[in-house]
Amino acid sequence: MNVAIIGGGAAGYFSAISVVQHHPNAQVWIFEKTQKVLSKVKVSGGGRCNTTHNCLNNRLMSQNYPRGEKFMRKALDEFGVQDTINWFEQQGVELKTESDNRMFPVSNDSQTIVDALSNACTKGGVKIVLGANVRNLLKDGGGISLEVNGERKTFEACVVASGGSPKLDGLAWLQNLGHTIVSPVPSLFTFNIPKNPITKLMGLSVPNAIVRVQQTKLMTQGPLLITHWGLSGPAILKTSAVGAKLLAERNYQFVCMVNWVGLTEDKLRTALDDVWGELKNRNVGNRNPVKLPARLWEYALDKADVEPTKKWGDLTKKAVNRLVNNLCNDQFDVKGKTTFKEEFVTAGGVSFESVTQRTLESKSMPMLFFAGEVLNIDGVTGGFNFQAAWTTGFIAGKLGG
Repeated sequence: MNVAIIGGGAAGYFSAISVVQHHPNAQVWIFEKTQKVLSKVKVSGGGRCNTTHNCLNNRLMSQNYPRGEKFMRKALDEFGVQDTINWFEQQGVELKTESDNRMFPVSNDSQTIVDALSNACTKGGVKIVLGANVRNLLKDGGGISLEVNGERKTFEACVVASGGSPKLDGLAWLQNLGHTIVSPVPSLFTFNIPKNPITKLMGLSVPNAIVRVQQTKLMTQGPLLITHWGLSGPAILKTSAVGAKLLAERNYQFVCMVNWVGLTEDKLRTALDDVWGELKNRNVGNRNPVKLPARLWEYALDKADVEPTKKWGDLTKKAVNRLVNNLCNDQFDVKGKTTFKEEFVTAGGVSFESVTQRTLESKSMPMLFFAGEVLNIDGVTGGFNFQAAWTTGFIAGKLGG
């Protein structure tokens, strides 16, 4: 059996590995249109590769997929987080869990993951073809005919793992085969707030901010990072993933509300009351009861028109109200987004209505399967997108078996 895999990313490689596992006599070809394979794996997680997320409850794990949650709930039974951990251990790669449950190789080097995938494909006799632009899939008797760089090749089965496309045009070749395509929009992006004074604090972060998008129900909580172009970090990235379509409809122009301390106004006031005896004779600038980074605390005082040399006990009720409001309801006019080209993630792709979900086989072309981000599936930040790649690659590589 000759099997074609279109795409040399995480899902493509794992599909090939799965084909070899389930069909030992198959000859597998990976066609990658660029000159590099596993490029996202290499750069992800700051070059460490956030391989998966340590959540062994499949129902809870699946809730981290704004698109594809229902599918992942069942699919993780086929190949879940523990299966990922076990597979990499079998390749000699130990994963470690960090405090936020993200999992990385103990080596802290994404090359470890790249090598494990590459070695598994080499052992399985998988052939890698670079610079291979694949288009025009056709049913050819009992097989599937592909046009690769203008040359026609026929295979018994094919897995499309070509990744997400930023534009609908990039998926037209699959739409022309009768598949329903959900129009793609970016996911996992940062919020641009040009010329806002807060950007002078680039590099500062808080561990537990609450982020809301005004006039929507979007709300997330987690670490937030200030950058030279705006706001980033897990809380922002999760907001962008959950609200991908809504924020696209608003052309990325909206008001972002930030609660820097992760407390409601009432709880913050109670916390201040509890330490008021200690605070009242201290300078506001020198005594920061909410443990914000010093420069962020200075920013909050300045925005609330509170003199840092004033004593807490001398603050007027209005001044305290302004400070509490700014800490809990800071507002930023977002005007645009920034996506990281190498780690680009899209919401949208081949609709699950177009595939048999148990096998990920196309309903319109037998023995054509899908894996990874080309499907309408994407997760929030934290290792979820790679887990979807391993899971869908494993299922697709069974080739309906």
